Amino acid sequence: MSALKNDTFLRALQRLPTDYTPLWLMRQAGRYLPEYNATRARAGDFLTLCKTPDLATEVTLQPLARYPLDAAILFSDILTVPDAMGLGLYFAQGEGPRFERPLRDEWEIRDLSAPDPTDKLGYVMDAVRSIRRALDGSVPLIGFSGSPYTLACYMVEGGGSDDYRHIKTMLYSRPDLLHRILEVNTRAVIDYLNAQIEAGAQAVMIFDSWGGSLTPHAYKEFSLDYMERIVAALIKERDGRRVPSIIFTKGGGNWLEAMAGIGADAVGLDWTVDIGEARRRIGDQVALQGNLDPSALHGTPDSIRAEAHRIIDSYGNHPGHVFNLGHGISQFTNPDNVSVLAEAVHSRSRAVRAAPVSA
Repeated sequence: MSALKNDTFLRALQRLPTDYTPLWLMRQAGRYLPEYNATRARAGDFLTLCKTPDLATEVTLQPLARYPLDAAILFSDILTVPDAMGLGLYFAQGEGPRFERPLRDEWEIRDLSAPDPTDKLGYVMDAVRSIRRALDGSVPLIGFSGSPYTLACYMVEGGGSDDYRHIKTMLYSRPDLLHRILEVNTRAVIDYLNAQIEAGAQAVMIFDSWGGSLTPHAYKEFSLDYMERIVAALIKERDGRRVPSIIFTKGGGNWLEAMAGIGADAVGLDWTVDIGEARRRIGDQVALQGNLDPSALHGTPDSIRAEAHRIIDSYGNHPGHVFNLGHGISQFTNPDNVSVLAEAVHSRSRAVRAAPVSA
């Protein structure tokens, strides 16, 4: 593997000084890019795109060819893990991901086991290795997984949900069964992320997309405690360099202190949190990632710049900020607006870094 030419993202995650604020975008390889849509059409369907390493490499690199981003993220899906457990993942037209065999019966839950990531998920590791070769040290590669609770939501609900009826019924009526699913998922995520690190991922992120639907007590018991176990078991160093970890709970702004206390290097913020206030609350413990409202990219160039400047200025001249969106980029985003954002983030943050340290 080539030496890393741009390590700004990794340095920021370790709260080391950087010349500017690094930028990457959740879902940066996606349907807002015409070149992505062309590759996806060539693949035939989304799962084939995910499971074909050459195509996954191609779409991972597409946003980096357009924009001066500071990190690449593996093109995959959080639901590859439960798919490898045999739940039958498919994508229904207009409905998003679904499982043919959601977990509803006790015997199915008792029989659940974590997959071998080098076997049933070997195509993901092949993609990681392929992407690292293609990046040639230009920027770091991020690996990722869903959190145990978010994966459990999909596995029990059978797909997306508005009311989380099945998973919350299990949580309150049979918490033992939900804990059984979470135990298996935790083992699976540890093995999966460590396999990605062994294959070449230089940082890893845990997406807890549905954890914000829980009560504070339930969040700790059914989501955060399991993410803490994962972070503790991750490979911390590879090829002589630290492998940082990021956790992100959408809707988790009330629990920032608890999230910062589990040992991850960084906490991702959604757009409902003021990043300056978050830094004052927890910024001495961890780096912060975020947190532009993805809908801001539907605005004018001037409004996009203003929002980016506001976030950069709110964080201030302090180490440990990775600029990102507060959730995934919308498929309806004008690609030119991402260029505006990248220029605004890099130029404004360079100016802020050159100023005296703020309070």
